[in-house]
Amino acid sequence: MPSFHLLRTVFWLIPAIAVYTILLGSLSLASTLFGGHGHVAHRCAQWWSWLILATTGVRVQVEGLDRLTPGATYVFVANHQSIYDIPVIFGALPFQLRIIAKDSLGSFPFLGWHLRRSGHMLVDRRRPDRGGIFAWAKALPSRGLCLIVFPEGTRSRDGHVAPFKAGSLFPAVQAGIPIVPVSVVGSRHVMRKGELTTKPGEVRLIVHAPIPTVATPEPVPDEMRDLAARLRETVRDAVDAEADRG
Repeated sequence: MPSFHLLRTVFWLIPAIAVYTILLGSLSLASTLFGGHGHVAHRCAQWWSWLILATTGVRVQVEGLDRLTPGATYVFVANHQSIYDIPVIFGALPFQLRIIAKDSLGSFPFLGWHLRRSGHMLVDRRRPDRGGIFAWAKALPSRGLCLIVFPEGTRSRDGHVAPFKAGSLFPAVQAGIPIVPVSVVGSRHVMRKGELTTKPGEVRLIVHAPIPTVATPEPVPDEMRDLAARLRETVRDAVDAEADRG
């Protein structure tokens, strides 16, 4: 017999999210007709995130925001436990956030249209345009935008932090944008990888101190791997401690 949480997800949460996506996606698209680098569109994404979290019953505790300068441009680097990481981060960080997403997402109604029109970067992972990504990242500060990156490349099944891929950090180093490690703790209990069921819960978002970078058009691969390893160590302490508790 299906569990209460599965029935709740299928018959309440999924229809509610569909409504939120259509309504706020339409508002987001309409706002892009007036320019502004997608700032109003991002506000729609934040409302979308808050509604999803409230409907699911997810409470987010944020730590370390005082380490950041309001209005500054950062590249936020976070671990990835659940598809709920996106609404958690978008809803909790008071910055204009953008992502680098796979090009296929652009074909999704409303979601894909929002991504294309509001300043996100869609990339064909089989043939990535590294020059285009660099130019896009270099323009982030002038547009008042920040980037969020998940360097593991996929969601963790057991909650532990996998090795960070150095390639995901190239835009930050090439453009000389400070990097902010972020630990997402507990989102895997809300919705685990490979499962449809969602559950209410509490998520901690720990914002660590920014790490300055110097603009380097041609980063040294070994130095990038060292940077990825250091960022992972910063992120993983709180995350792995929670994962070890089950």
